[in-house]
Amino acid sequence: MAKILFLVIGFLIVYAILKSYKKKVERRGEPPRGAEDMVRCAQCGVHLPRSESLTTNNQAYYCCADHRRTHERTS
Repeated sequence: MAKILFLVIGFLIVYAILKSYKKKVERRGEPPRGAEDMVRCAQCGVHLPRSESLTTNNQAYYCCADHRRTHERTS
């Protein structure tokens, strides 16, 4: 009887370890919460989140208004 009890407890421990490992592996594949696409400034090449960038009609992204004005004058 004691052998069966130890066997059941052993299976439960292995099951719990495998289940926690599976959760850890699944979490590793997900992008971090709040992740956002990064874009590159057409003038200086700096990468920044899309929500913080400035855009123009031709879908170019800029990190600041000065770079947008400079790039539009040279284009």
